[in-house]
Amino acid sequence: MLQALRDKTSGWIAIAIVAVLAIPFAFFGMEQYLFQNNADYAAKVEAPPKWWKSAPDVWLVRKLAWTSTEVSAEEFRQAFDSMREQRRQQEGEAFEARGFETLESKREVLEQLIDRAVLGLAAERADIVIGDAQVQEVIRSIPAFQVEGRFDPQRYQMALQSAQPPRTPRDFQESIRIDMQRALVPQTIAETAFVTESEAARLMRLLGERRDVSFVIVPPPAVDSAEVSAADQQAWYEAHAARYREPEKVALEYIELRAVAADGDGDGQVDEAEARAHFEQVKSRFATAERRMASHILIEVPADADAATQQAAQKRAAEIAAKAQQPGADFAALARENSDDPGSRDGGGDLGWIEKGMMAGAFEDALFAMEPGTVSAPVRSDFGWHVLQLREVDADKPVAFEDVREQMEQEVRDSDGSRAYSEQVGRVVDEINRSPMSLEPAAAAGGVQIQTIGPFARGAGSGIAANNAVVQAAFSDALTQDGTVSDPIEIGPDHTVFIRVTSHTPERAQPLEQVRERVIAEVRADRARKQAEQTADAMVAELKGGKSLEALAGERELQAQDVPGIPRGAPVPDAVANQAYFRVAPPSGDAVTPGRVMLADGSAVVFAVTKVEPGNPDEASEQEREMLRQQLGSLLGNEDAEVLQRSLRREMKITVNEARL
Repeated sequence: MLQALRDKTSGWIAIAIVAVLAIPFAFFGMEQYLFQNNADYAAKVEAPPKWWKSAPDVWLVRKLAWTSTEVSAEEFRQAFDSMREQRRQQEGEAFEARGFETLESKREVLEQLIDRAVLGLAAERADIVIGDAQVQEVIRSIPAFQVEGRFDPQRYQMALQSAQPPRTPRDFQESIRIDMQRALVPQTIAETAFVTESEAARLMRLLGERRDVSFVIVPPPAVDSAEVSAADQQAWYEAHAARYREPEKVALEYIELRAVAADGDGDGQVDEAEARAHFEQVKSRFATAERRMASHILIEVPADADAATQQAAQKRAAEIAAKAQQPGADFAALARENSDDPGSRDGGGDLGWIEKGMMAGAFEDALFAMEPGTVSAPVRSDFGWHVLQLREVDADKPVAFEDVREQMEQEVRDSDGSRAYSEQVGRVVDEINRSPMSLEPAAAAGGVQIQTIGPFARGAGSGIAANNAVVQAAFSDALTQDGTVSDPIEIGPDHTVFIRVTSHTPERAQPLEQVRERVIAEVRADRARKQAEQTADAMVAELKGGKSLEALAGERELQAQDVPGIPRGAPVPDAVANQAYFRVAPPSGDAVTPGRVMLADGSAVVFAVTKVEPGNPDEASEQEREMLRQQLGSLLGNEDAEVLQRSLRREMKITVNEARL
C-alpha cells in the first residue's frame, strides 16, 4: 500500500499541488518559520512606502518595500525605569512597587514609545527635515546651557560630558533633530485649533454656573459587630480571591564589591612622575576648543526654487556682501534690513559664539577660514546664501600640569582603585566558576562578608533588592530553580554584586484560615456601606415623592443646610459632593432635583438642587476671555493631534514582542 501511495503522489498533479501550497507558505508561513523567537526588539513599526501606500501586508512585500523602525528592549527598559522613578517621587510612601510591575504598566510605557516611533516614521515618509539653524536655536534656548541668560559653549560642552553616558555635541544635536522631526506635525496640527466666540461664551456660562443646594449629612451606621457566618466568609473569600494571593517572594544572600581609591605609596601620596605621565595622556581633555563670535545675513532660497530664483538670490547676496565689506559699513543694520533669518535678524544677525561641529558644511568651513573683523563672500547652505561677519576669535587655551595637579593625582588614585577593583571582581568570578553553588569561597577571595536580604516580593525590596537588574536576576528561573550564584550584576559605577537565592516561594493563594480576620472585617465594612447606601437611597426616594429635605432631616434628628449660589469646585461639604451637585439635571418648575453621594468616611450627603443660575459671559474681562480661548484651543488642538496619532497607527503594522518587556 505504501508503494501505491508513493506512486500516486509522484505525478504531475502532486507536483502542481505542492507548488500551489508553496506560494502561501512563502508569503505567510516563511515569516513565522524564519523569524519566530529571534526578535530582540520590544516593538516594531512598519509602514508601506509613500510611493505605494496601498502595498499589501504580505511578508515578502513588507520585507522588500515597507519601511520600518524598532523600539529596542534597552530603550523600553530605560523608559520603564524612568517612569517607575517618576511615580515613586509623585506618590511617595503610597507608591506600590509590585503594583507597578504589571504587564499593563509595561504596555502603557511601550505604547508611548510606539507613538514616538510612529511619528518618526511618518515624518520620514513625509520628507520632513529639520535644519541645523532650527536645532541650534533650540539648543541655545535650553537653560542648562546658559550663563546669565545667554548660551555658553563651555557650559554646553561640560553638560554633555557629565551626562550618563557622556554625549558628543553631534549626537545631542541629532537627538534634538529627531525629537523636533517627530513633534513637528502633531504640534502644527495642535496649533491650528481655534475656538469661536459662541463656544467660548457657552463654556463661560457652564463654568460660571451656580446652584442653590440644600443638603444633609447622614452619619455612617454604627460599627457592625454582628456575626459573620462561615458561609458568608466563604462566599466573600471566593468572590474576591485575587485580594488574598500572596506574591512570589525570594530571599537572597549576596556579596558586594566596591572600588576603593588606592594610596600611591602608602601615605596617600602619588608619585609626581606618574601624575605627569597621566596628564600627558589626557591633557587634550582640558584644552578649550576654539570658538568664533559671528553674525550673518541670510538670503533664503526655497528648496524647490528654479535656476532663475537661485541666481537672483546669489546676486542679491553678493550685493549685500559688497556693501558690508566697505569701510565703516554697519553689518548689524544691513542684517536687520535684509536678512531672512527671523531668529537673528532683530539682533543684527548675531549668532553668538560658535564652535566646530555646531554648524554644518560650507558655512562652518568658511567661518573658520576667516580673519577677525572680516566679511565673507556669499556662502551657500541648504537654506540659501549667507554673508558672514567674524567679530571675534577665542583661540585654544592649553592647560598646564600645575593647574590640574590635584585632579591628576586623584585620577591616578582612582585608577589604582579601579584596577584593584577589577582584579577583585576577577578573583571572585574565578571562585564562582569553581564553586557555583556557594558564595563562601567567592567572599573569601574578595575579602568581603556575605550579607542576606528578604524574603521580598518583586518590586517591594529595599537596598540592592530595589535595583531592577538585581530583581530581574533574583526572580529568574536560572537562580530560583538551580540555586546557583548569579553572574556579576553591576548596579553602579565600580559597584558590583553577586547574589544567590536561598529561598523561593511561588505566588499562591492564601488559605481562608490565614486571612479569616481580614475577610470578616471586609464583610462587615461591606454591610455598613450597603446599609448607608440604602438609607440614603430611601431619603432620595422620599424627596422625589415630594417630601421636603427639612422634614426628612427633622424625622432623623439631623441638621439640613441651605447654601445658595454654590460655584463649581467649592468643597461644600466635600469636593466629591460638589461634583455630584453639578452632575444632576437642573430642576424644572417647582420640583427639586435630589441626589446622594457617599463620602470616604462612610457618611452620605443627601441633597436637593433647587435652582440653577448660568454664568454671565459679559462679566468676564477680555483677558479672561482670551485665556479661556487659549486653554480650550489647546485642549482641542491636543485632541486633534491624538486623532492624527490614531490615524497614523491604523496605517502601519505594529508588532509587540512581550517576551522582551
